Amino acid sequence: MQTITRAATALCVLALSGWPAVSTAQAATSAPVRAAAAAGTCDVLAPGASAVAEKAVRAACGQIGVWYSWGGGHGAQPGATYGQVDPSDPASNHDPERRGFDCSGLVRFAYAQATGQDILNGTSRSQFNTTHASARFSAAQGTAPLRPGDLLAYGNGGAIHHIAVYLGAGKMVEARQSGTHVMVSDARVGGDYAGAVRIDGAAAPGGGFSTWGTDVWTHADASTTSARVYKFADPTSVKISCQKHAQSVTAEGFTNDAWSYLPDYRAWITNIYIKGPAWLDGVPTCP
Repeated sequence: MQTITRAATALCVLALSGWPAVSTAQAATSAPVRAAAAAGTCDVLAPGASAVAEKAVRAACGQIGVWYSWGGGHGAQPGATYGQVDPSDPASNHDPERRGFDCSGLVRFAYAQATGQDILNGTSRSQFNTTHASARFSAAQGTAPLRPGDLLAYGNGGAIHHIAVYLGAGKMVEARQSGTHVMVSDARVGGDYAGAVRIDGAAAPGGGFSTWGTDVWTHADASTTSARVYKFADPTSVKISCQKHAQSVTAEGFTNDAWSYLPDYRAWITNIYIKGPAWLDGVPTCP
C-alpha cells in the first residue's frame, strides 16, 4: 500500500473583517493568570501543558511585535525571513521588505525551538495533519479540553488556511495577516474553526496509527452509507480505540470489512485507509 501525497496548499491568508473575536468561557484559574490573560500577556496561561508545549508557547511569545510576512519563516532553517507578495492581498505589498513570519512559519519556529528538531516544516494544513500529533480535538469541543501549546486550526472541508498556538484562558498567539505583527488574540472557536491538535511528543493511548491517501472521509457508523463526519485531506496521525467487522468496502484496489473507531472524531474509518495490516495488530475488538 502506498501513501498518496498532494502538493502543499497555499500559505495562510486571512481577511480581518471575516474574523470577529469570539468570547469563550475560561477555565478556573488563579487571579494572577486571569489578570495576565485580561492584559493580553503572552505566556503559558493555564496548567497541564507538557514541558515541550510550554517551551513552544514561550518561543512563540518571544516573537510578539515581529512583522507578519506572507511566506515568512519558511527558509532553510526555522526563524523569521523576508516574505513575498500575496497576489490576493494588497496589504502584503511590503512583505518582501518585512522580516517576519506567516502563521505556519511562527508555529514551525516555536516547535523547533521547543524540540530542537524541525518537526513542523510545512504549511498550516500539513501542520494540522502532522504525524507528530498525540491528541486531536473537534471544533465542537471548543477550548474546554485544550492546553497551552495546542495548535488551533481554521478552514473548511480539510482546506486549512490558518493556525495559531493556544496559550490557555481563552487566548492564543498568532501571526495573523499582512500589515500586522505577531499578537495575542482571543481564541476564535466559531466560524471556520476546524479543531485543534496537540504536539507534545507524549504517546497517547491508542495512538501510533496514521491514515493514508487524500480526501478520505470518516463516517458516523461503520458503513459508507452513513453520514460523513470529517475528511482527512492528507495522511494524518490518529488515535484508534477499537475495530470491528462491518460493511465490506472496496477501494484503492483493496477489499476489507474491518473498520476502526476514532474517538477524537467520534467517527469510523475503513481500515483500508489506515496504514498497517487489514486487521490492526494490538487494537481490541469493539464491544
